[in-house]
Amino acid sequence: MVKNVRITYRRRHSYNTKSNHIRPVKTPGGVLVARVIAKKASAPKCDACQRPLQGVPRLRPKQLRALPKCRRSVSRAYGGNKCAKCVRDRILRAFL
Repeated sequence: MVKNVRITYRRRHSYNTKSNHIRPVKTPGGVLVARVIAKKASAPKCDACQRPLQGVPRLRPKQLRALPKCRRSVSRAYGGNKCAKCVRDRILRAFL
């Protein structure tokens, strides 16, 4: 049985902010320690309609920059910037 169930932060400041979330985890020795939870990434959005882009991974900026360039966007005009519907509308508007 765990004697002391209180845990303390292991890094940063002692406030429960967005960047400082922890989860209590019991180690094999029976001690509760604080495991830091990484922030969830938001999906990249279309510039025009603000809908999530398909084909672009939902990663934090550091992990996204570590990906090869071909994985960071979609291979079409405005790929990784505008969704397919907005690009189609833009092309139609240009030729009409």
